[in-house]
Amino acid sequence: MERSVYRIIDANFNRAREAVRVMEDYCRFVLDSRVLSGRAKQLRHELSAAVERLDSARLIASRDTSGDVGIGQRVEKTPERRNLKDSFTAGAKRLVEALRVLAEAVRPPDPALAETFEQLRYRAYTLEKDIVIFSEPAERFRRVRLYVIISSNLPSEILSLAAKCAASGADCIQLRAKDVCDETLYPLACELVNVCRDADVLSIINDRVDIAVAADADGVHLGQRDLPIEQARKLQRRPLIIGKSTHSAKELGAAVGEYPTYVGLGAVYATKTKSSAEVSGLEYIREALESLRETGIAHVAIGGITPENVEQVLQAGAKAVAVCSAVNEAAEPGAVCRALKEKISAFGNGP
Repeated sequence: MERSVYRIIDANFNRAREAVRVMEDYCRFVLDSRVLSGRAKQLRHELSAAVERLDSARLIASRDTSGDVGIGQRVEKTPERRNLKDSFTAGAKRLVEALRVLAEAVRPPDPALAETFEQLRYRAYTLEKDIVIFSEPAERFRRVRLYVIISSNLPSEILSLAAKCAASGADCIQLRAKDVCDETLYPLACELVNVCRDADVLSIINDRVDIAVAADADGVHLGQRDLPIEQARKLQRRPLIIGKSTHSAKELGAAVGEYPTYVGLGAVYATKTKSSAEVSGLEYIREALESLRETGIAHVAIGGITPENVEQVLQAGAKAVAVCSAVNEAAEPGAVCRALKEKISAFGNGP
């Protein structure tokens, strides 16, 4: 190969390696995701292994940093990097561009190596997508501490409760209306989404991915017998917050493999909402939180939680709690939300 080709390969290999390291560290330190950072690390190692198939001595010898006419060039109106997310996005774009150049540069003398770079480029596209689909909902859900589930089949009651809870400290509101027909459920979901959006509160639809997508809700919560998360993501028009119910270590392990935004952990105590639900207790909360370390997956403790027992749940390590009956059956649901939020914040679990 000509020296100029080696210079192109050297420059773009360094560019790609640096870019994928930015992506890796974003997954590691921002998302706390061992899985995603591991995938980025693997791609970085395979990139280095591919370049090692070339003459490394000639590659280094071709480098001419002081004589590179591109050094110091600046483009007007370069996008500003405001945060680490912007740095990740720029890194992901830089990676696939560099991999494309590497493939084109080595194609004439080594088609097999060019194909290796092409496969790495396709994997880089997929990795970027998977990181964005996980990270954007995770970022939005990170502030959730008080999660309210409104379980009713009466539209007027649902909207009234939603407005009171949204104004009284709820960070996220889930609509659980299992016996409402679709003709009523869709416009009801749209109204709830608007109530939440006006109050800067997240909106979640229980079970129904189609309704969540159609109503432009922030997310959907899925039970053990609902649509798999992989299939739910195929229906989204923008990255959805996706929650998954878990009641045991076995269910939690399976849920983590699906990579939801958050998992529900419970029932912590006996609950009127689901009288048949098996009580998992506080020990499950402790065990689950240990299992969730380094996954980047958030959690909400759920089941029979009230202002009287919420501190026990927080002491077990929970950062967010979900309540249903405590609010739905309260004479003053707003007062219950405020009481819960005050205790959560006093415990040091504020946003």
